[in-house]
Amino acid sequence: MDFTGAYSIDNLKFLLDGLYITLIVAFVSIILSFVIGCIMGVIRYSEVPVLSPVMFVLVELIRNLPLLLIIFFIRFALPEVGIKLGLITAAIAALTIFEAAMIAEIVRGGLTSIDKGQIEAARSSGLSNFQTLWHIVLPQGLRRMVPPLVSQFISLLKDTSLAVVISLPELMHNAGIVIGHGYSYAIPTLLLVALIYFVVNFLLSILSRRLENKVV
Repeated sequence: MDFTGAYSIDNLKFLLDGLYITLIVAFVSIILSFVIGCIMGVIRYSEVPVLSPVMFVLVELIRNLPLLLIIFFIRFALPEVGIKLGLITAAIAALTIFEAAMIAEIVRGGLTSIDKGQIEAARSSGLSNFQTLWHIVLPQGLRRMVPPLVSQFISLLKDTSLAVVISLPELMHNAGIVIGHGYSYAIPTLLLVALIYFVVNFLLSILSRRLENKVV
């Protein structure tokens, strides 16, 4: 185990470059998947004619596919029909599609957990379906969604490592290159990568608990 060689300035900088890509991909994917997932979840909850059944099929289809397959499809299959995306864009697209389906179910579950008595009371007081959703259901539902949403975001951050299969220069990809310089680097490099993932995800967990305490 060559800790000195593994933790050279060049290797550490290379790993940090990978971490930067990981965080960029994760951050953009979180934002996009949250927005799209919320829209899909609300549509499913609202039982909009035509749209809700379509959302149901899309969500169930995506949720039951492995993320790795979606990554391969976007990177290698789409170019066959004239849609060619860069490495980072392809990774973000795959993660966004997959996570949006997961978030849609979280949102739908959070909204359906609201007591129907409150909805009936709001409707009887003259509020429209949209007003009831916006003022009564969503505020309460979002509070209940915080823990599962953050857990899903943590999973998304870890799932960025799957993009190593398309040679995205993220943390795990760069770690593999460092290890390739010498097998004595394997344990030190993987220990450092594990520590990085733990610290980032632990900070997200702390943020989740603080956010949950504020909104509940």
